[in-house]
Amino acid sequence: MEMLDLPQPGSPLVALDAVRLTLPSAAGPVEILRGVSLTVMPGETVALLGPSGSGKSTLMLVMAGLERPSAGRVELAGQELGGLDEDRLARLRGRRVGIVFQAFHLIPTMTALENVAIPLELAGSGNAFGEAAAALGRVGLDHRLTHYPGQLSGGEQQRVAIARAFVAGPPLLLADEPTGNLDQTTGASVIDCLFAERERHGTALVLITHDPDLAERCERQLRMADGRIVEDRRRPPLRRAL
Repeated sequence: MEMLDLPQPGSPLVALDAVRLTLPSAAGPVEILRGVSLTVMPGETVALLGPSGSGKSTLMLVMAGLERPSAGRVELAGQELGGLDEDRLARLRGRRVGIVFQAFHLIPTMTALENVAIPLELAGSGNAFGEAAAALGRVGLDHRLTHYPGQLSGGEQQRVAIARAFVAGPPLLLADEPTGNLDQTTGASVIDCLFAERERHGTALVLITHDPDLAERCERQLRMADGRIVEDRRRPPLRRAL
């Protein structure tokens, strides 16, 4: 199995330098990202806010190597993505990035257990199903191992997606509006589950959300507008009682 380097201690897990993305359209080229530069450190929690169309989801795809920028430099886990072919990019992403989408993206013909085992099997684990069962147990679904996505509620499907995203221990978790398809009560429970798993693994988290209260659970809030980062704010440290 090919070994992939991690960043040196004290180095960013994600680094974007002057990243631009321009896509063609019938009306002419459209600039989606306009010179975005940022770093995400190992273990850091970052909320990404902004109106629809501001470039949040595209920026997340660029971080994951799912979208190649038109210009600029992207590094993930010590690797410069522009120099990787699609096979090496997929291997890097599979071992270093977990992703949770709003729409769950579970494979409907596979059970919850099989869905969670996929990243482990791709990584060559000899105990993929045992590890997947343990991961589902941690998100409260040990009684749903053999259920298919169509037999699960929306909240349960998102918990399966969370278990799948964390099961291989990636250093980076990207979450794009993970509660967008859920009611408020279910969404709050799912977010608590996501943050608990993040804390357990020490994973860096980049969370796209429209909810300012949810954003405040992250150490850092980035606000986007018109393809640019227009605000980078860190949550004040908690004061210790004297």
